[in-house]
Amino acid sequence: MTENMPISRALNAGLRRALETDDRVLLMGEDIGPLGGVFRVTEGLQKDFGPRRVIDSPLAESGIVGTAIGLAMGGFKPVLEIQFDGFVFPAFDQITSQLAKITNRHEGGVRMPVVIRIPYGGHIGAVEHHQESPEAYFTHTAGLRVVSPSNANDAYWMMQQAIASPDPVIFLEPKAKYWQKGEVDLDAPALPLHASRIVRRGTDVTLVGHGAMVTTLLQAAALAESEGTSCEVIDLRSLSPVDYGPLLDSIRRTGRMVYAQEAPGFTSLGSEIAATVMEKAFFALEAPVLRVSGFDVPFPPAKLEGTYLPDADRILEAVDRSLAY
Repeated sequence: MTENMPISRALNAGLRRALETDDRVLLMGEDIGPLGGVFRVTEGLQKDFGPRRVIDSPLAESGIVGTAIGLAMGGFKPVLEIQFDGFVFPAFDQITSQLAKITNRHEGGVRMPVVIRIPYGGHIGAVEHHQESPEAYFTHTAGLRVVSPSNANDAYWMMQQAIASPDPVIFLEPKAKYWQKGEVDLDAPALPLHASRIVRRGTDVTLVGHGAMVTTLLQAAALAESEGTSCEVIDLRSLSPVDYGPLLDSIRRTGRMVYAQEAPGFTSLGSEIAATVMEKAFFALEAPVLRVSGFDVPFPPAKLEGTYLPDADRILEAVDRSLAY
C-alpha cells in the first residue's frame, strides 16, 4: 500500500510506527509535545502515547543528550529532536566525547541505540544558527552513523531503520523539503539504511549529493538534458558509512563526477568523497572530480542565502567545466 505525503508527515508516521511496535522507544526534545515541534514533525504523538514517552524537555541540549545516554544504558531507545541545526553545538561534547565512544569503551558490552534528529540546511530565510549544515563534524566522529533522507519514502523507512540500529545515529532532516510530497510504500523499505541510490540514469556526468541538494541536482540534470548532456544523479542517503558501490559503478561508466553540498567546501564531506573516488576510480576518470558547495564563510543573512547556496546554474557550470577537460 502506498500513500502520498510530505516528508514531515512521513517522519511523523515513521516515529509513530516505532512507538507502536517497541515500548522502549521514547521521544525527547524542546516543544515536541502539545506543539508538535517547530516543524510539527511530532504533532499528535504526545496525545496518543502520553508525556512519559513523548517528553517535552528543558531548553538544554547537553542535558537532553546526556539524559538519553543514561536511558540507553537502561535499555531504552531515545529519539531526540534538536530544534535547529545550529542548536546542536551545546550538546557536541556529549555526542562526540561520550555517545560516540561508549560502545567502544566497553568493548561492545554497552550499546547506544540513540537517534538524534537534526533539521538542517538552508532555503528557509531564517536567522543565524538556523540554517547550518554540520554534517562534517559528525561524519568525522568515529562511532556515529550519519544519514539524511531526500524524499518522503526514505524519511519514513530510514527513521524506523535508524531507531532499530544498536548504534547512535545522527539523522539529518532537510528542513527546506519538509513540505515536499512523495509516494510512501507502507509495506516494505526499498533499501537498507546505509545504501546509496541512483535516482536518475545518465551517461555523461555523475552528479552526487544528499538531502535537499538531491532536488537541485535533479533540476540541474533536467536543464543539462535540454542542452544535450545526460547526467546520472546519485542520492548518497548515508553519509557515514558511505556506500561507494553505486557511485563508483556510475563513474566508471560516465568518467566524470560533480559533488554538490550546502556546507562549506573546506574539509567537508565532499572533500572526502572526492578523495576516495580519486583513489578508487582514478583510471576511469576523464576529468577531475569537481565540487560545488557553500562558501567558506559563516552562513549569511537570509537575503544573501540565494548567493551562498549552490543552485542548478552553479552545478551546470561545474558540469560544463568537467566536460571541457
